[in-house]
Amino acid sequence: MRHAEVENPDGVLYGRLPGFGISELGRRMAESAAHELRGSDRAVGELIVSPLLRAGQSAEPIAQAFGLEPVIDERLIEPTNVFEGRPKSDFAKPGNWWRFWNPFRPSWGEPYRWIADRARAAMDDAWDRRAEGDIVMVSHQAVIWAAHRSVAGEPLFHNPAKRRCELSSITSFERRSGRWVELDYRTPASDLIADSVDVGAV
Repeated sequence: MRHAEVENPDGVLYGRLPGFGISELGRRMAESAAHELRGSDRAVGELIVSPLLRAGQSAEPIAQAFGLEPVIDERLIEPTNVFEGRPKSDFAKPGNWWRFWNPFRPSWGEPYRWIADRARAAMDDAWDRRAEGDIVMVSHQAVIWAAHRSVAGEPLFHNPAKRRCELSSITSFERRSGRWVELDYRTPASDLIADSVDVGAV
């Protein structure tokens, strides 16, 4: 699951910066995701979250719904980005264009391969130790999208503006005969996203 909307009135790329929690609308989004999971009639045996505040807050309704204690996994954290802490409008400034010299890596942040590898490793470890029930992992758009493209066998290079990973969306995977497959994608907060001020970083 991707985290919910962040309270970000200044429109900065918050990245790994501390103190960026979810908005009031974001709380409703997180509750929608928890309601979706609860209504699926599937047992959830573990809740794993990124160490960042917005992920932990997005996980709270799920923890309450299933009586779980969230487990922090550093591998689910937002990727690094040279624009962290700066206004998103800085992307369009000509003086910053040199930072985009290699979009395949990408040159402005953590390599896509590193993101995909740590996401897949976290998925593998969680699956290997699970006792029963589904595992819910709360992370970030870039991490989830890297996992999606890796599992699908697609090139990790992509246009960040075209990721299919909306706020509080749920992307479901399952490992079959040692191989990951993607099962489903849901947007339980779809009716709230139109009102969102901050739809996340690119």
